[in-house]
Amino acid sequence: MADQAQPETQSQSRRDTAPMSSVRGLTRFLSILLLVLMSVPKLSAQRSQLKPPWNMYSPETDVRLGRQNAGLMERHLILCNDPRVDTYLTQLGLRLAAKLPTRGVAYPWEFHCVNSKEINAFALPGGFVFVNRGAIEVSDNEAQLAAVMAHELSHVALRHGTAQASKAQLARGAAGIFGGLFGGSTGGALLTQGVALGAGGVLLHYSRTDETQADVLGTQALYDTGYDPRAMAQFFEKLEGETKGQNPPQFLSDHPNPGNRVERVDEEIDKLGGPPPDAKRNSAEFEAIKREVLALPVVKSRPSGFAAAPPPPSGNFAEFEGSGYHLRYPDNWKKYEENGTTTFAPDGGLSEGGALAYGVIVNLNKLQLDANDSDALESATRQYIEGLEKTNPSLRVARESGRVKLNGEPGLSTYLTSDSPAGGQEIDWLLTVWRPEGLLSVLSVAPRAAYPDYEKTFTAMLDTVRFSK
Repeated sequence: MADQAQPETQSQSRRDTAPMSSVRGLTRFLSILLLVLMSVPKLSAQRSQLKPPWNMYSPETDVRLGRQNAGLMERHLILCNDPRVDTYLTQLGLRLAAKLPTRGVAYPWEFHCVNSKEINAFALPGGFVFVNRGAIEVSDNEAQLAAVMAHELSHVALRHGTAQASKAQLARGAAGIFGGLFGGSTGGALLTQGVALGAGGVLLHYSRTDETQADVLGTQALYDTGYDPRAMAQFFEKLEGETKGQNPPQFLSDHPNPGNRVERVDEEIDKLGGPPPDAKRNSAEFEAIKREVLALPVVKSRPSGFAAAPPPPSGNFAEFEGSGYHLRYPDNWKKYEENGTTTFAPDGGLSEGGALAYGVIVNLNKLQLDANDSDALESATRQYIEGLEKTNPSLRVARESGRVKLNGEPGLSTYLTSDSPAGGQEIDWLLTVWRPEGLLSVLSVAPRAAYPDYEKTFTAMLDTVRFSK
């Protein structure tokens, strides 16, 4: 009897233990699933969702503008010309860029080291990034350098540069009025989209909202790449410390502090769940590159590119037919046309960076103003000058606008002064006329010392202006 009962007892035991085994298995499965979910940043994090600002340009325009102006920058700036440093920046930058939301746009990321002790970095639209050696040297570790680069790459991903240009064009009516390229020159001709670059230019002049977005998205990119996201706040605290007893670092001049910057970064880190326990802070590669950068020779600033004054303007004139106007200009000058803006300049009248020091810029701005308004000309001229002031901190009105006639049409004559890319100060004579097509502006530019010699040519050109009926 005992032999027959034994199988039944074993079967009953299996039935009793099966539920316990299933519970333990389910518990292990849920534990593993929870660990997996917590290990995926995008699933576990309550990160801020950022919306790019309004932009009238296409991403393809960002890339085209960035590539064209990166070439100008490479000619204007003094690069480190160290392949190891550029390769390191490229590898670090691509790791960060891979974590950014580019919305399907394949940016042709490029990274360059600039041989400048200034603590700064900037990224042109389309992903062309320049990092000063000063930013590498001041970083305590790789995470801090990655923070600077993540901030700049975020400006590219959110398309802040052309968004700012969109706002400026909407307010002022034409991209061609966007002022100087380098050296604060009012007459700086960009010869691409007519949009200014440089420290005070539209494409690199971000709002405080833009800065906050770049801080937040950059912090997310650090976290997702495995770096300690606290490095973002640490770098900004380091920059603030650099301001004591001296001029602020160039980075802070070019990137306005949105206020509560460190606190906002810390808030985002909390939303991400805090710093990862194994967050990366430094690497042997960074330390080696930092030593290499510190050993590079310090190169003084590149000269302006004006080794000598250009040849005097010719007394013979060539014909030019513009949009709604006609004029004549010295036949030993060249003309550069782009999007309704025409620049007339002698050989040697433009710097290597494209800033005009000698010559004339004629521009038609299609401003939306009431042509029946008796103050339309004054309003349009004021808007134009305000646009120049925003892109050129050194610009000053030297003589208030006075009424003149140009080919029988009422106009305003205004004298401005600014820093010249040829050195010293320049005089900028602005003449504006309100036309059915918009505001026609003629900006005549020359260094102060040379201006008396050029004024006769400027006046002769204005005397030849004729308007289409």
